[in-house]
Amino acid sequence: MPIESGSSAAARQVKPKRKPHAISIRRTNSSEQERVSSQRDMLEGQGAMMSAVCEEICVQSVEDSKLPPSIRQTLLELFGQIEREFENLYIENLELRREIETLNDRLTAEGQTVDGGDLSKGQLKAKASHSTSQLSQKLKTTYKASTSKIVSSFKTTTSRAVCQLVKEYIGHRDGIWDVSVTRLQPVVLGTASADHSAMLWSIETGKCLLKYVGHAGSVNSIKFHPSEQVALTASGDQTAHIWRYIVQLPIPQPVIDSNQMSGEEEVDFSDKDEADGDVECPNESPTIRVPSTTLKSHQGVVIAADWLVGGKQVVTASWDRTANLYDVETSELVHSLTGHDQELTHCCTHSTQRLVVTSSRDTTFRLWDFRDPSIHSVNVFQGHTDTVTSAVFTVGDNVVSGSDDRTVKVWDLKNMRSPIATIRTDSAVNRISVSANQRIIALPHDNRQVRLFDMSGVRLARLPRSNRQGHRRMVCCTAWSEDNPICNLFSCGFDRQAIGWNINIPALLQEK
Repeated sequence: MPIESGSSAAARQVKPKRKPHAISIRRTNSSEQERVSSQRDMLEGQGAMMSAVCEEICVQSVEDSKLPPSIRQTLLELFGQIEREFENLYIENLELRREIETLNDRLTAEGQTVDGGDLSKGQLKAKASHSTSQLSQKLKTTYKASTSKIVSSFKTTTSRAVCQLVKEYIGHRDGIWDVSVTRLQPVVLGTASADHSAMLWSIETGKCLLKYVGHAGSVNSIKFHPSEQVALTASGDQTAHIWRYIVQLPIPQPVIDSNQMSGEEEVDFSDKDEADGDVECPNESPTIRVPSTTLKSHQGVVIAADWLVGGKQVVTASWDRTANLYDVETSELVHSLTGHDQELTHCCTHSTQRLVVTSSRDTTFRLWDFRDPSIHSVNVFQGHTDTVTSAVFTVGDNVVSGSDDRTVKVWDLKNMRSPIATIRTDSAVNRISVSANQRIIALPHDNRQVRLFDMSGVRLARLPRSNRQGHRRMVCCTAWSEDNPICNLFSCGFDRQAIGWNINIPALLQEK
């Protein structure tokens, strides 16, 4: 056991103990100032003594130590750092004491001392209580203001007066990839499914009116002719079909609100998946098996198709990395649009101009211009970091693109260098749609939700989704029906059903 030397023992006895100094503001007189000055002198003397003692301890320790020179040098450097830290604290302490003295002198000159007999304990307590109550009231006001904003944001997503599920369209045996609404009377709903079929539905009754089974693969898209009772479907069998339909709407029955059903009538949708597979389109509904026109030129899955303005030409998008432009009357290939580096995911046409936008897994979407027959220009836009799942035109001069990178971007056709609005979400976005009249964007998500935004990127609502309503699996597509008073928004998903929603747009915009 090592024995302490006399000098080190003496140093330990001389070493002063550091005491915390309480900060107080007092009324001072000449004797008080003298006392503070003497304390400062004493502290300075103690600091000098402490420095000398530390140096003596370090030297004595190094001389008596049997440690290697490198370790002794490290210890000396560490002791030096400790000494410098102590000096800094000591200087700060002196500066703080000088400030206290100055403040005390100022308060004494003004006759406002805080510590002393000017204020009784009761007065101090009352003053403290008053300040505390003011602070509490301010915190409560701020809390109420912030929470009211949060609550109002939740109201826009759950209010049944704004977003209400009206009808479910059940009959497909597999997931539904696409949904569309006719542009002329009678207004019907069309669905395209992975079960190799497309169905037409009565919006009011939810009854299947017609079934098309002409494809040999998954039906990935359905679009209706702008002025005739003709449908265009795209399929995994590498073809697109054009077929005519004639439907007769049934007499509408009173709509039963699913939220007002009695407890005995409630259905647990969590156990409903197997039941969906057993529901078939009624036997009395017509079935079309042969198309009027078959478009064959692709070497891969045809993922989407759409009508150009006027309805005399159609465009198709395929996994063979091309988009084809066909003449409807002759079924001939007019143009093959090449340039994408990976599979196409969607195509869309402008409602009034000969413009086409195609999206791809190569993270880009392309704008094709056929307005001048002699010039077919193309522009490439790289605004996303993952697959562009869809890009659609609006009635104005905008394009809205959605991606697996969980963003939706709004672009101006006059200046496509950068988006004018960006919507960031927490899930991948599938085939979007934009309301023509109100310019509201409906976003279907992988996480089973459907959200509504305006063109500036402000969130308006989230459609209700619970155990009793809403999609139970990925939502694949949305479609607006502007003039239908019962259902003005439709969504479909991989849970084998399409859903009709009633969106109270005036109330929605008012809550905005």
